[in-house]
Amino acid sequence: MCIVTDNVEKLKSFYKEILQADTSFSSDSYVEFALDKCTLAIFDKLAHEKLAPGSVEVQSNKCVMLEFKVEDVDREYSRLDKIGNQWVKHPTTQPWGNRSIYFRDPDGNLVNFYSRL
Repeated sequence: MCIVTDNVEKLKSFYKEILQADTSFSSDSYVEFALDKCTLAIFDKLAHEKLAPGSVEVQSNKCVMLEFKVEDVDREYSRLDKIGNQWVKHPTTQPWGNRSIYFRDPDGNLVNFYSRL
């Protein structure tokens, strides 16, 4: 998955903190986090525009959620609450059995940390 942004450094810092992961590749316009089962990339809008002009609009996502499986949602909620996240949903057990929290990244993208009960 890749997030296109106006501020690569801000999103890099945010995801580094919430994912507790270092980048596997980093430049001024592109960053990657190699996670267990996927890669999260962050790409600068101006650099992206050179490749596919007019194809993205940053900070406009209202329908895609980035989901990350974690060991303990309640522990992650306590850790993330200390850094001042923009909460959308506090720890909740879903009807299908997952426990999850929803919050927004600095660009307004919806993020879900969940665990299976």
